[in-house]
Amino acid sequence: QVQLVESGGGLVQPGGSLRLSCAASGIAFRLYAMGWYRQAPGKQRELVAAITSGGFINYADSVKGRFTISRENAKNTVYLQMNRLQPEETAVYYCKAAQSYDGATNGEAGGYWGQGTQVTVSS
Repeated sequence: QVQLVESGGGLVQPGGSLRLSCAASGIAFRLYAMGWYRQAPGKQRELVAAITSGGFINYADSVKGRFTISRENAKNTVYLQMNRLQPEETAVYYCKAAQSYDGATNGEAGGYWGQGTQVTVSS
């Protein structure tokens, strides 16, 4: 049974930082591309960052220079370090595992999803 479990969300003040984790089980993690998405209330889900099995990384323009995606294959975990967070980035953050970069970066493509973790940026 495949499971992706996100953690690390919470309440943070504007300008603050959070580190999200997504622990995977039931898949050959090192072979999968991973994506982080977010969905704010009333908005569509959007891709934030992705990392391939080989370490190729891509970011949404809105987070470049502030967010860092990384993976630790020995722990079957992908991370999202988020700095200088802004209130408009309040959302549920999800991770996705897919067998290709296209699968990880296309929210409509097949793959495995976590249950999400809430990030609230507010003073």
